[in-house]
Amino acid sequence: MARLTLNRALLGAAAVLALAAPASAEVVAITNARVLTGTSVIENGTVVFDGARIVSVGQGAAPAGARIIDGAGKTVSPGFVAVDSGLGGSEISSVRGSNDLSNNANTISASFDVSYGLDPWSFTLPVARTGGITRAIVVPAHPGGGGGNGNHKDDGEDDFAGAGEGGYQSPGLFAGQAAVITLAQGTDILVKPRVAMVAPFGEAGAGVAGGARGAEFTLFKETLSEVRLYARNKAAFDRAGLRDLSLSRADMEALIPVVEGRMPLIVTVHRASDILQVLRLAQEEGVKLILDGAEEGWLVSSQIAAARTPVLLNPISNLPGNLETRAARMENAAALNAAGVVIAIKGNEGSVHRAREARYNAGNAVSHGLPYAAAIAALTVNPAAIFGGAGQYGELKAGAAADVVVWTGDPLEPLTTTSQVFIGGVEQPTETRQFLLRDRYRNGGAQPSGMPPAYSR
Repeated sequence: MARLTLNRALLGAAAVLALAAPASAEVVAITNARVLTGTSVIENGTVVFDGARIVSVGQGAAPAGARIIDGAGKTVSPGFVAVDSGLGGSEISSVRGSNDLSNNANTISASFDVSYGLDPWSFTLPVARTGGITRAIVVPAHPGGGGGNGNHKDDGEDDFAGAGEGGYQSPGLFAGQAAVITLAQGTDILVKPRVAMVAPFGEAGAGVAGGARGAEFTLFKETLSEVRLYARNKAAFDRAGLRDLSLSRADMEALIPVVEGRMPLIVTVHRASDILQVLRLAQEEGVKLILDGAEEGWLVSSQIAAARTPVLLNPISNLPGNLETRAARMENAAALNAAGVVIAIKGNEGSVHRAREARYNAGNAVSHGLPYAAAIAALTVNPAAIFGGAGQYGELKAGAAADVVVWTGDPLEPLTTTSQVFIGGVEQPTETRQFLLRDRYRNGGAQPSGMPPAYSR
């Protein structure tokens, strides 16, 4: 009974944390800070925001009546954007009931939409905010997906769902559609659904197609051909006057923006030769690509740059865990950036529980040749631009969303912490469930009768 009471108390505290309303938006001026705008650095800068939007960034004085935050000795940056993430869609990866990123149905593929499974009360969101993350690109789980994992797996299971109840069973070539979310406290975290389609290629994609890379490419091209046929003959399809097609109506509708070049396709690929093949495929089919993983991308960096294809990567992925990542190296991010490739840096292990570590990964990339400014851009302006949010978020500039983070020092240094996090101009609470548990046991408060405190004082 005592244990039950303790569990109820902890759940109650977590519920209060999740339901507490954030403070109202106000005019805020952060002064005397080192300001990282996402594209430049301003020493002794001032950032002013009024409500949801930034008013000014520069070295001017704070407006009268504004709330003043003295940023002396501190750094101010845009909120970071987590890419290839499971935030809000997965609570415990190996527990299927708390993971809404996997699609194990046998009837839908491209039409699977992760936005319908988002949980604004997820315990993972406040933790990610402690790492300066204010927005995330949530993607469906898929075989071979890097998911922010430092080491690519080749076991056919996705990195978000884990082993769970039998791993991943793909219904087709496409894993579904990604969404943009905000990490602001509230009941509606969805910013924009269906921002990209996701598909595995390389060894994982070959497995979906029957075991051979050539089979996957042929099947992929045939699928896009069917989508174009359907788009031209919807009336005939409705009256059963069209030949049988391999996908459902919902899947074909979801793929029309892809074949028309309006929706990018996130392609999970690791091996250099596979990267070249998907670039060729995209050119032949008129598909707009985003490469995910690309551990061997440095070998073909000039071709990626020529194709104007951005890359989502984990710069600390440097172990040849299989034949697809034989040439993985810590300098991958630096080499791609030097070639002119737009890169976005991921967190670790699905960018869910360890999403906040994206800044550590960026710091490691800097230590292996990536310019500091490029590392900051890979966490802010680059992911925003890749997913259609250029100028709207991920940058400190007049008119952009007031997603602003105040740091105790350099955000790429592990010992630096967040002082304040604003999303849409509203200061976010700093508590997390982990902090509540820490304080409860450290202070020994409200312990069941006869139980000693967890830690001595």
